[in-house]
Amino acid sequence: MSNQYTPKPSINERELRGHAIAQNFGWVRRVDETVYMVHSQKFDREYQVVQTEIGWVCECPDAKYRGLKCKHSWAVEISWEMRKRVESQITIEAVRVDNCPRCRSALVVRHSVRHNRSGDLQRYSCKGCGLRFSKNLGFESMRVNPQAITQALQLYFTGESLRNVQKFLRLQGVNVSHVSVLKWIRKYVSLMEGYVSQITPQVGNTWRTDELYLKVKGDMKYLFAMMDDETRFWIAQQVSDKKGTSDVRPMFREAEKRAGKRPKVLISDGAPNFARANKKEWYSRHPERNTVHVPDIRLGGEVHNNKMERLNGEIRDREQNFRGLKTPDSPILKGYQLFHNYVRPHEGLGGRTPSEAAGVKVEGEDKWKTLIQNAARGPKVNTENSEEDGPSS
Repeated sequence: MSNQYTPKPSINERELRGHAIAQNFGWVRRVDETVYMVHSQKFDREYQVVQTEIGWVCECPDAKYRGLKCKHSWAVEISWEMRKRVESQITIEAVRVDNCPRCRSALVVRHSVRHNRSGDLQRYSCKGCGLRFSKNLGFESMRVNPQAITQALQLYFTGESLRNVQKFLRLQGVNVSHVSVLKWIRKYVSLMEGYVSQITPQVGNTWRTDELYLKVKGDMKYLFAMMDDETRFWIAQQVSDKKGTSDVRPMFREAEKRAGKRPKVLISDGAPNFARANKKEWYSRHPERNTVHVPDIRLGGEVHNNKMERLNGEIRDREQNFRGLKTPDSPILKGYQLFHNYVRPHEGLGGRTPSEAAGVKVEGEDKWKTLIQNAARGPKVNTENSEEDGPSS
């Protein structure tokens, strides 16, 4: 029998395994502020991890006999950071327009309902100054009610075509063309994107990146995306002509600007442009500040890029309905990024949205409406050039 040497996991692999443990619900159990119990990946037992003056210390053999920071300590550190992130959460509150826009009086009552071919619109009157108005912050000059617009956004980004959205709205008594629905998407995605770009999500230190092909006006293009491993927050995107030779540094710069930091670990497939961009954009003369690039093309195993493949699958399922994708900078892709981050709950996050996992909570039953109205009243958001909804064509 030959003795075959099995190499022990490196520090980076321990951190990646710690991420995998932290993502399993219930595997990291908090006893108190300084003591955690972490479930073993291989055995049916738990290891105690205690906070000390030198950091988190585990009782597992890897930490005990090698004196290294094991995967269980990494899992606790990641879980602790995620809990602190939730405690310092930013809340985007649902907007309440209860006062008169002219005199700011709270003496506002329902007055009448305006009927038109596109639906009914509730109107109000102020007992203080007599002004009649509608509570349409963010939806001014639109012929339809806000609910119809947000329903259209929700239906389209969950996979319905523009014409199917049009048919649904007609069943609700809202008569618009599919062109009008596309105009709403363009207008409000631009508005919301300008607003959320001012918010810094509290993402983790391990990011993932990948690409998938799609058609833009009949031509084959590649959509590059970068996502946080812990929260699944889609940080940045870029559309390019080539797969392995395109310069993806703009996406790296956008991701760093959006997150306010660089990752410690970047996981990708074997495409060489990811390695080049990482070296050119995130290289540091100080080794401890470098981003460790893990090029991995396996679908199985402890280190893989399956989460990015899941995001690619989401986009692929909806690609056939993206008929309005005419240009590389189309708002449709940005709109789906908004939907993925702020509206769609994820089973892998316990029913939370990626933004909630990243410390940004959007309140209200209609998250689209909350985002639109906050964007419309935000002091830094410019809505003067937003496209108005013209007559049905």
